[in-house]
Amino acid sequence: MPSFIRHPKDFWTGIIFLFFGLGAVFIGQDYAMGSAGRMGPAYFPSVLGTLLAVIGLIGIIRSFILVGEPIGRFYMKELLMILAAILLFGILMRGAGLVPAILVLIFLSAYAGPKFNLKEVTFLAVGLAVFAVVVFVKLLGLPMAAFGPWFGV
Repeated sequence: MPSFIRHPKDFWTGIIFLFFGLGAVFIGQDYAMGSAGRMGPAYFPSVLGTLLAVIGLIGIIRSFILVGEPIGRFYMKELLMILAAILLFGILMRGAGLVPAILVLIFLSAYAGPKFNLKEVTFLAVGLAVFAVVVFVKLLGLPMAAFGPWFGV
């Protein structure tokens, strides 16, 4: 890292914000902008992208002024486990249903952390599965099964 960057975390966070903000503005160029009173399809992504890019630019400028700690270890294994948990949730929702998908999501995500406790995670997973079924299936009436066709339900 060059010596003129005094706060690497702010620098890289600013770069990410700037990248996504300018990307949203660039994608929104193909649509009609409209006005504040009658917004077109490009209005929201352009305004939000501009705000995101400005926040990123502020972060980059701050990285040259403020002193901060260096970037620590990159947790690749944990990152991949959480990504796998999210992908498995999406795959399991249709075939296994909401409850098994939530259980897999919670257990795998919690296992990626350094303080995994099977008893606590079991209570959390069961509680969230019950909560999700009550809220989404029973109260809101969303068309999703608590247990899917893989379980013969």
